[in-house]
Amino acid sequence: MRELLALLNDAGHTDFREARGPMGFTQRQAAGKFTRGEAEAFIARLQGNEPHGASLAVVPAKLSAQEQLLRHLPAEQLAAELRRRGWTVTEPVASSSTA
Repeated sequence: MRELLALLNDAGHTDFREARGPMGFTQRQAAGKFTRGEAEAFIARLQGNEPHGASLAVVPAKLSAQEQLLRHLPAEQLAAELRRRGWTVTEPVASSSTA
């Protein structure tokens, strides 16, 4: 962990939390909690020693329960709620690709 933090400092980051976005850290990693493999992979990345073709996959953030609910709402209901709140809502324009 000390080596990883030192490399992050050399790269211009003050701590794990500050490096979260640029490095693609998860919330757990931003708190300084890494598996051995994760730490080794980030160290290799910061040292420029990643194995050929290897990359650190950025784990997509999990959607909150509210975001999941919104994604499953019918568009008409979502538009109606936005209008109720004072928003102006228009239907998306269907894309017509003519090639």
